[in-house]
Amino acid sequence: MKSMSRQVPHSLKRGSSAALVFGLAAFAAVAVPASASASTGASPVIGHVYVNDNTAGTNTIGAFDRHADGTLTPERGSPFPAGGAGTGAGLASQGSIQFSANGRYVLAVDAGSNQISVLRVRRDGSLSLVGLVSSGGTLPDSIAVHGSLVYVANSGAGDANYTGFRLFGGHLFPIPRSTVTLAANAAPGDVLFNGTGTKLAGTEVGTSTIDSFTVGFGGRLTPAPGSPFPGQGLGPFGSEFRPTNPDQLFVSNAHNTATDSGTISAFTDSRNGTLSPVAGSPFADDQMAPCWVEITHDGQFLFTVNTASGTISRFSIAAGGTLTLLGSTPVAASGGVGAVDARLSPNGRYLYVDQSKIGSVGIFAVSGGSLTELPSSPVKLPAGATPAGIIVS
Repeated sequence: MKSMSRQVPHSLKRGSSAALVFGLAAFAAVAVPASASASTGASPVIGHVYVNDNTAGTNTIGAFDRHADGTLTPERGSPFPAGGAGTGAGLASQGSIQFSANGRYVLAVDAGSNQISVLRVRRDGSLSLVGLVSSGGTLPDSIAVHGSLVYVANSGAGDANYTGFRLFGGHLFPIPRSTVTLAANAAPGDVLFNGTGTKLAGTEVGTSTIDSFTVGFGGRLTPAPGSPFPGQGLGPFGSEFRPTNPDQLFVSNAHNTATDSGTISAFTDSRNGTLSPVAGSPFADDQMAPCWVEITHDGQFLFTVNTASGTISRFSIAAGGTLTLLGSTPVAASGGVGAVDARLSPNGRYLYVDQSKIGSVGIFAVSGGSLTELPSSPVKLPAGATPAGIIVS
């Protein structure tokens, strides 16, 4: 979930990692120029989609008008300069771009300059840079937002940490003594709040562990007894708290090496942050490299993007957190290999998937636990994009 940053709207939520996911996510993008926004027949513009392009040199944010029928057209003026620098290669992380809790700002990592950009969302969906701030470490790759509280995961080898900020008036202010230092090889891939903002979790891809904290007064973190907890597979990666239950956490195990050995873990998060596996966890995905995780707003279904298999697996979620695999939907373009981060529209009717290999955004209609790719999918990103992260309003 996905925390307040994933509820208002849902997308608001909410060193390099192991070679498998990083290599798959780092393909060069196919470049096409952005064009002015246009209407798609009678379908009105009801929102926007933003992608962290992670471009080398000055980083940019690709933007699209989102129409009621799910289709996308490039936002006029896209891509918008983020001010900092990208790496020019895909990021092995979830949540590299987020909305502020009120939806007025976009926050994006600039992994190439170790900064976080804050951009104002104008009424027409265009973006203007408000400011930049140091991420508090190196290679920032994931952002968590709840209310005015913001945490950033820095994944640089030897300099990995979680660092806290407060967002006021479009500016980020570091929280003194908020930084939690991680192992030199931690390579955190995701940091996220639960829906009440009382818990924060983070995945360590490099050490195959999961960090769990309670959030205290002033926004500082207290590690749960026993944290970090061992993952149930290699390279725990994408993660999400269930939108309808802030005490259930789901984590993908992206780096299992046997053929079609990917799994999804389900945990109960206790009052003090202790993580306990749900009975039967981990649950077989029957695909390779399940990386990015998204849960429907009603908490009934979980989707995970299998980067190496080029598919999106679909699970139903029982009340206690048990997962049942419903099947896997192919991502059509280029066999889907290189599909990465995914986010649902606020009404839950469409799933938008960042496709790093071909520099595009895929679009899927959602019906319960079923996915159908639209005929207009995928839609090209601006020239030079090596996309990492996606948000939807």
